[in-house]
Amino acid sequence: MHYYSILTMASPQFLLPSTKPHFQFQFQSHLSFPSHNSSIHTLSLSFTMLRRRTARRRNLSSAAAASDDEEPPPPIASLSTNDKRVGPDISTLLRRFWKVAAPYWSSEDKVQARLRLAVVFALTLATTGISVGFNFLGRDFYNALSNKDQDQFMKQLLYYLGAFAVGIPIFVLRDYARETLSLRWRSWMTTYYMKRYFKNQTFYKIQSQSIIDNPDQRIVDDLSAFTGTALAFSLTLFNAAVDLISFSNILFGIYPPLFIVLIVYSLGGTALSVYLGKGLVSLNFMQEKKEADFRYGLVRVRENAESIAFYGGEENELQLLIDRFKRAFENLSELLISSRNLDFFTSGYRYLIQILPAAVVAPMYFTGKIEFGVINQSVSAFNHILTDFSLIVYQFQAISAFSAVIDRLGEFDDILDGNESSRLLKNNDTEEIKIVFEKSNDLSSSNGSLIQTGQEKLLEIQSLTLQAPRSQSILFTDLSLEITNNDHLLVMGPSGCGKTSFLRALAGLWNTGTGKILYYINSSENNNALNDEEFMRSSKYRRLGGIFFLPQKPYMVLGTLRQQLLYPTWNDEFLFSEDDPNDSNSLPFLSKDSNSNSDSNSTKPNPPKNEDLIKVLETVRLGDILSRFNGLDSIQEWSSVLSLGEQQRLAFARLLLAKPRLVLLDESTSALDDANEAHLYNEIGKAGITYISIGHRRTLIQYHKRVLNIIKSDSVANPVAPSWRVEPINQASDSVQETSPSP
Repeated sequence: MHYYSILTMASPQFLLPSTKPHFQFQFQSHLSFPSHNSSIHTLSLSFTMLRRRTARRRNLSSAAAASDDEEPPPPIASLSTNDKRVGPDISTLLRRFWKVAAPYWSSEDKVQARLRLAVVFALTLATTGISVGFNFLGRDFYNALSNKDQDQFMKQLLYYLGAFAVGIPIFVLRDYARETLSLRWRSWMTTYYMKRYFKNQTFYKIQSQSIIDNPDQRIVDDLSAFTGTALAFSLTLFNAAVDLISFSNILFGIYPPLFIVLIVYSLGGTALSVYLGKGLVSLNFMQEKKEADFRYGLVRVRENAESIAFYGGEENELQLLIDRFKRAFENLSELLISSRNLDFFTSGYRYLIQILPAAVVAPMYFTGKIEFGVINQSVSAFNHILTDFSLIVYQFQAISAFSAVIDRLGEFDDILDGNESSRLLKNNDTEEIKIVFEKSNDLSSSNGSLIQTGQEKLLEIQSLTLQAPRSQSILFTDLSLEITNNDHLLVMGPSGCGKTSFLRALAGLWNTGTGKILYYINSSENNNALNDEEFMRSSKYRRLGGIFFLPQKPYMVLGTLRQQLLYPTWNDEFLFSEDDPNDSNSLPFLSKDSNSNSDSNSTKPNPPKNEDLIKVLETVRLGDILSRFNGLDSIQEWSSVLSLGEQQRLAFARLLLAKPRLVLLDESTSALDDANEAHLYNEIGKAGITYISIGHRRTLIQYHKRVLNIIKSDSVANPVAPSWRVEPINQASDSVQETSPSP
């Protein structure tokens, strides 16, 4: 079990070495002069396409702690035996390219973006002018050599040196301006896509319903490849157009038949390249997907090393990883074969042009119609124009890889917009459960009667029928109840009856079904937010309205112990605390949005002080954690260094700091002993927090006032019987026995 020893000590990057194969996006003209190799004629725009560098970041911890009534996940498409994929047509690729690329140029950064793009195009135009000058310098330089004119040779040599001194800085500045614009574009697109990814909990819907593979990779790798390559490709097309205009006159003036040979040669080469490489787009797409699956398997071993070691499942994991690598290997073998066939043609195409123009104009030199320098000038002009015409021939593999990036990003963008797979993100075929927030100054119940003095309504559920999102199976029907302050409710029932699904509905994660869920918030807070429908649907609004959720497996954020305690109520203040608005290198869209709804429409309590944090750790009996990990600002892999019981107590510390009015607990004490469980329930009760708990343990009954028993709705014995019932605590014992499965 050496892997277990290594993984328990290794940093997260240990098993994830960065592999960075470079796809060269370049146009080589095979010129005779070193200056041309550094000019736009030898434009080499390298972009790093990291193939499967980032594993699928599935929520492994949540998967390990999934409740027993979790709906079975759908099969993962990437592991299907059907590995073939039909690539998109040209019109779809162009539509997706425009849809992905266009937003930045009309964004809040459009002034800087357009100005920088204009500078890049101006520098590109300048380098093309310098290249034309080098073309004529080369002609005179070789004429001087051919004529053995030493004075003229030295004069042309000085001209060359002067041209180098002027041209090289322009080439360097052009490349620098292009790369900085690409970085700025990528930064904006990254924030743009991440905001949409987290909006309305789209990230949860994509993950839970397995709508697409590897959204993390599309944000990190594909966006990086897209911005760099799109900009390089656009500049190359611009340069090709300018080159074509500049050098066509030169070549046509030297020998018109040579220009006709060039047109026929380039068009024929393009047609053959498209035919030989037509399968590369799909193969590149599938290769990225399969390598991500293999890498994800390695991440699972790292995240679940202890469980695998306990089970002794090394052989199973090894075979699984070998099988995934085999899939990637087989696809890569097909990709290499297709690339080899294309290379046979493109290599011959590229090398033949080194002699073709000279062979065409040589008879004119032998008859004395042209000088020797004109041969070099014609070769240079021929190569320039042929490079422009042969974009697809020279760069078909790079274009194919880029097309796969466009396809993946376009698919992701369509899903974020809800244009594709909308039936998965939004269940249009069924009614939706409505979640409504109202002011808590209305203390009357739904039938008009007044609630007794001192009892404030916190939650009301009206005729709730819940369905599983994918299978549409009904979990329970017509559930109605009210929760007032200190009216603690325990939700119980057999495995698979829908207890955790009930909490998902309350949290807004599942909305398939019918009915209404009303939360009553403090009338003195969030008055403006009640008019903001989008903000009201957000998780932050629920927290600010005094509603808190605690899952069975607490989420441990990447950061310090302080950030663990402050998550998620105050964590953003510490994440952005080091932003310097006067930093000239900082980008405005990478800083915290001061105009966001969460800041303008709500009142957040002041963050706790160090004394409060230390006190709450002692309250949940985690006082020793400060000495174990060197204080509040130590950074650890908290999900690994803390036991599940310690993580659950840390989650209760978050709860006590946030002081919500209502909290929903999903078996949040399942890893604790009876004494710690009793202590924590006593603490949240003393804090005046009303709680709804889900659990199997009979010890939970004593901390609640009512019990909601959910019965499996697929009962064969009595299919019309109610699927739930609410009882006072003194009847809980009998209810638990009735709903428990028979031995």
